[in-house]
Amino acid sequence: MLKEQGKQDSSISSWMMFLLAAACGLIVANLYYAQTLVGPIRDATGLTSSTAGLIVTVTQIGYVAGLLFIVPLSDIVENRRLTIVMLIIAIGALLTAAFSPNASLFLTASLFIGIGSVVAQILVPFAAYLSSENQRGRVVGNVMSGLLLGIMFARPLASFITSLWGWRAIFILSAIVITLLTILLSFALPERKPLPTVRYGKLILSLGTILRQTPALRRRALYQAFLFGAFSLFWTVVPLHLADNFGMSQIGIAWFALVGVGGAVAAPIAGRLADKGWSKMLTGAAMIVAVLSFLLIHLFQSSSTPALILLFVSAITLDMAVSGNLVTSQRVIYSLGSEARGRLNGLFMAIFFLGGAIGSSLGAWSYTQGGWNLTSLIGTILPLLALLYFLTERRSTKKDRTILAG
Repeated sequence: MLKEQGKQDSSISSWMMFLLAAACGLIVANLYYAQTLVGPIRDATGLTSSTAGLIVTVTQIGYVAGLLFIVPLSDIVENRRLTIVMLIIAIGALLTAAFSPNASLFLTASLFIGIGSVVAQILVPFAAYLSSENQRGRVVGNVMSGLLLGIMFARPLASFITSLWGWRAIFILSAIVITLLTILLSFALPERKPLPTVRYGKLILSLGTILRQTPALRRRALYQAFLFGAFSLFWTVVPLHLADNFGMSQIGIAWFALVGVGGAVAAPIAGRLADKGWSKMLTGAAMIVAVLSFLLIHLFQSSSTPALILLFVSAITLDMAVSGNLVTSQRVIYSLGSEARGRLNGLFMAIFFLGGAIGSSLGAWSYTQGGWNLTSLIGTILPLLALLYFLTERRSTKKDRTILAG
């Protein structure tokens, strides 16, 4: 069993909660800047249209690799030191991407941007560690709000900055911001030093054991994979849909992307309700809302103003469903035990992030093959599958906690 030094039986301060929320948002945004900049980056680095998708995919691969091989280190390595080292890697990768003259160097930098950005998934369990049991859901919800705001603001911000100063500017500005953040965190974060009794190799091998013996983790990861798949499908295709069917310019699409920011309000609300024992009800509600969000825009398709308004509303409700279920799921996972919290979070995030990558791929394929009609149909099916799986759920949290402690 892994133990920790320095844990204080006290509540996290509002300042620390705000710092961790802001840090998560600023860090995770690095994963999404390039999504709306594929065209100009492709032209500048010499990529072909068929390989331009690697700009986003390689970053995602780096992030998943970091979730599986870096985040588990937070269970055996002092967390503040690990955070600083990974942020330094991210800063170097951002600067390399900004000044890359060719595709190979840019893609290599993108890989390390993804790896370095997993710091966000070290800081979220850190927030849970610093919080007391009765405030953990609220704290995780608030920190995840910061992370989700980072995701939602990244795309429009990158588009606006690029329209002013070119695509390289967003990577340079982010490197400056992350440098300042690294300095601040090095002074502000308290020490969290687990007492390791397992070597790194065994720690990584234990991921398979934890996944196999923890049904609640598998369920929660798959729930979120389906929902995040629908979310990624939506945001991959909706810019094309807005341009093709509503004649929106790139700036108009950037403004539409800001609509999703409203969905982040669900995260702290879900956290508070989860603290009251409403996790199961919240999960079912999130899935139903996600299904309805896509079903309505599938049934009512046109280029009219009411259809556009409905698209705006669905963007908000879909984001609310995904962010609310994310916080609820993390509240459940963090309750399984602090000894393996880093590995639990790494597995959870890796699985649902892969779901997002699959959703993006499905979106690109479906829009090419069947337009918005096929895409919105698949978007309806994904959360519906999650809902059907959810209806088979039985209580297993106590058993999971016993296995992890044993």
